[in-house]
Amino acid sequence: MQPRFPLGRIFATPATSAVITAAIGGDELCAEDKQANENSLKDGTRLLSRYSTPGGSIYIITEHDRSMTTILLPSEY
Repeated sequence: MQPRFPLGRIFATPATSAVITAAIGGDELCAEDKQANENSLKDGTRLLSRYSTPGGSIYIITEHDRSMTTILLPSEY
């Protein structure tokens, strides 16, 4: 798919930026999700994090080979 226009630099709002920063640090996850992601870091499987925001939940998924991270709404999963 060819883009219809260039996006230029992409900026994140403070709320979404905070979620991304939390995901990188593993902060604000429940104990079960933290453990699952620790296991994923050790065995090289996909990482999945769910964060609650005032506007609803956001999922952040990093693929097993760490080549791509997707940020999406739960309804898009």
